[in-house]
Amino acid sequence: MQPAVRTNLADTAIQNIRAEITTSRWQIGERIPNEATLADMLGVSRGTVREAVRVLVSQGILETRQGSGTYVRSVIDAEDSLLRIRRTGLRDQVETRCALEVEAARLAATRHTPEIIAELRQMLRDRGEYNPADHGHYVEQDLAFHKAVVAASGNSALMEVYEFFSASTQEIIKATVTGELPEPDMAAHSAIIDAIASGDPEKATLTTRAFMAPILLELDRLLAS
Repeated sequence: MQPAVRTNLADTAIQNIRAEITTSRWQIGERIPNEATLADMLGVSRGTVREAVRVLVSQGILETRQGSGTYVRSVIDAEDSLLRIRRTGLRDQVETRCALEVEAARLAATRHTPEIIAELRQMLRDRGEYNPADHGHYVEQDLAFHKAVVAASGNSALMEVYEFFSASTQEIIKATVTGELPEPDMAAHSAIIDAIASGDPEKATLTTRAFMAPILLELDRLLAS
C-alpha cells in the first residue's frame, strides 16, 4: 500500500503547486520556492516535492534551470491541451492547420532569405513523391517541410504554437497520404515556396489557402454524406 500513499501525496502536491500558479501567486517566469521550502509549505517530504516538480516539468508547466532553480513556464498543461485538440473534429484541426500555415507563409514572404528558399527546395527534393513502401519516412519529411515553412515566418510564438500542434498536423498528413483525404502533390508544395520567394504576402496567402482547399472540400463532402 505504501507506493499508493506516495502517489497520492505526489498528486496532492502537484495539485497544490498548480493552484499556486493558476491563482497567480507565482507568475510565469517567476522562480518558485526551493525544494525544502516547498516541502514545509505543502507538508510533504522533499522526495514528494521532487516527484511533483518532475511531473509538472514534463507537462510544460515548470522549467528547471541548472544552477538557478525552477521557474513557472506556463499555466497550461500541454499534454491535456493536446489531448483536447485531438478530440476535436478533423475539419477543425485542418482549419487550424490552414490558419497557422497561411499566416506563416504570409510572414515568410516578407522575411525570407535566399538561404531559406534554397533550404525549403532541398527539403522538398529530399522528401520526394509519396512511396507507400516508405510511408513513415515520407510523413516525417513532409512534416519537417511544413515546420520549415512556419520557421521561415520568423515568428517564434507562431513556431511554438505550430510545434505544439504538430502531432495533430502529423495525423492530418497521414490521412492524406493514405488516401482518406486528397494529398497535395509536389507542384502544390513547390508553389508555396515560389509564392514565398516572390516576396508577395498576398500571393503566399492565396497559394497556401489553395493548397489546403481540396482537403477542406473533401472533408465537407464526407461530412455531408
